[in-house]
Amino acid sequence: MILFPNAKINLGLDIIRRREDGYHDIETVMVPIPWQDVLEIVPSAGTETSLTVTGRKVDCPPEKNLVMKAYRLMADRVNLPPTDIYLRKIIPDGAGLGGGSADAAFTLIGLNSLYQLGLTDDSLAEMAASLGADCPFFIYNRPMLCSGIGTEFSPVELILSGMTLAVVKPQVSVPTTEAYRHTTPCVPDIHISEIIKDTPDSWQGRLKNDFEPSVFPSYPAIAEVKSALADYGATYVSMSGSGSAVYALFKGDILSDSLTEKFDGCSCFVSKL
Repeated sequence: MILFPNAKINLGLDIIRRREDGYHDIETVMVPIPWQDVLEIVPSAGTETSLTVTGRKVDCPPEKNLVMKAYRLMADRVNLPPTDIYLRKIIPDGAGLGGGSADAAFTLIGLNSLYQLGLTDDSLAEMAASLGADCPFFIYNRPMLCSGIGTEFSPVELILSGMTLAVVKPQVSVPTTEAYRHTTPCVPDIHISEIIKDTPDSWQGRLKNDFEPSVFPSYPAIAEVKSALADYGATYVSMSGSGSAVYALFKGDILSDSLTEKFDGCSCFVSKL
């Protein structure tokens, strides 16, 4: 079985409050985008489960990879046979795009389908939540208003068809714990769910990411990418999640080659929405 775990972007991200358990309540809209890894799951001919990772370098041993953690989590609940899993990494890590979370969620989806386990999406999402806050989103994999610690979901409708999405990840990564450390939680005057009802050309300056003020001073390369994308003619530009990827929405077409040339040394992705 072959699956294609996709990345996500965050439309706005408000950090509402710090919780007593050390986590933060947030509000954001997560949107799936077609920047994809490749995941193959097959019954093993041997007696052990294995994970083979190719493509972009993943700086962790297989047993600590979220894909293997997803397999172990499922195996603790149901009887799974030995399985060989092959992951080709294409989505950059440390980017705020949820690539690792998507791989884990799609592993649960793939195991459920391959071995005909009959688990519902809600059951899979509940399992995915124990792997990471972003993981349950990829079970549903449609635009969602995410609240609480990011695991409470409400579907939303967006008007993005016909726009072009560009994503640029500079050669830096932002540890999420570090990004949170310097934020100041605040209840917004206008909630994201209200702002996104308007068209994207009205979002800039209203739809904000609360990580940007804490991240940009420490990682000026990210701020420079955002500024350059705005100068490139984007309708809306923002950092995704806690960074370091920055995405832009354009009304017209843009060429992937020209973007890659402009942001030499960065990981770039362009797609029509």
